[in-house]
Amino acid sequence: MMDAVETKRVIKSLEKAPDSKTILELLNNLRDNVKATESFLRETKVGVAVNNFKGHSDPEVKTLVKKIIRQWKEQVSLDKKKRKQQQHGKIHHHNSTNGDSHSHSRNGSTSVASTAPATNSSEISSPTRTTKSASLEGDFIATKTRTPANDGIKISVHDNTTRNGSISGLYTALAIESKLQPPVILNVAKNIEQAAFTLNRESVSDNYRNKMRSLIMNIRNKQNPQLRSKLLNGDIPASKLVNMSNAELAPDKLKEMMATLHQKNLFDAQGAVQKRAVTDRFVCGKCKQREVSYYQMQTRSADEPLTTFCTCEKCGNRWKFC
Repeated sequence: MMDAVETKRVIKSLEKAPDSKTILELLNNLRDNVKATESFLRETKVGVAVNNFKGHSDPEVKTLVKKIIRQWKEQVSLDKKKRKQQQHGKIHHHNSTNGDSHSHSRNGSTSVASTAPATNSSEISSPTRTTKSASLEGDFIATKTRTPANDGIKISVHDNTTRNGSISGLYTALAIESKLQPPVILNVAKNIEQAAFTLNRESVSDNYRNKMRSLIMNIRNKQNPQLRSKLLNGDIPASKLVNMSNAELAPDKLKEMMATLHQKNLFDAQGAVQKRAVTDRFVCGKCKQREVSYYQMQTRSADEPLTTFCTCEKCGNRWKFC
């Protein structure tokens, strides 16, 4: 099994890994040679390092990370139970010893009075406590608006201040209403910025700046939690995100409105070039009047019937049928 020094050495190699193959080899090494305990995870921060790859674009890496996290959580749980059983054994032995002392005293045997105060059983020896934010996949409890500075995250990743500013903006946008640990969000932000930088031929050009402004604006839209969730879960990889149009990035409700508006505009455009006829053969389903204008078009294959587009001249209600 690895000690803390060896584990930290592997973590450094993992952070600099050039490709998925190397990442998988290092992750497998950690999975097979790390015995997870609370103290070891806290000392090495190996859990945080592995969790950073949860949103990796390679599905095989993501699957392996989930397996490792699950394995280590089980190991930590077993270690806790073992220490708890040992703790109960110590308390039981301590109480038994005290009981024997009191018994000897009552029987007149020689005893030495203790001047030390009685020790509460919970103070004898208790497992090290850890906050939620210190666990592998626990929630991060924020007391302020989540920004890199408030979350204690350093954004000086690149020598270029514009690129660092882009990562900072992405982090703040992704962190809205999120309880994920800061390193996880930072890793997603760095991947998105790198993908945008690569898309623009590794140049901090006007196109790069416009792309970053557009992405940050769409991600931080409070009505678009689905986009943030998909990015943080890895459902939308960075390479796909930077190639998505504004329409594809839009919130679901806006997409529905746009689709409805498109259908309405199509209806109007078709009606504008068609000869309309007014008839009393059709009844408006809304106002029940019979003053309805209509036109017909072949919207499907030639062997299918024409589609009839109707407009109530009284209330403006529209419908169509074949």
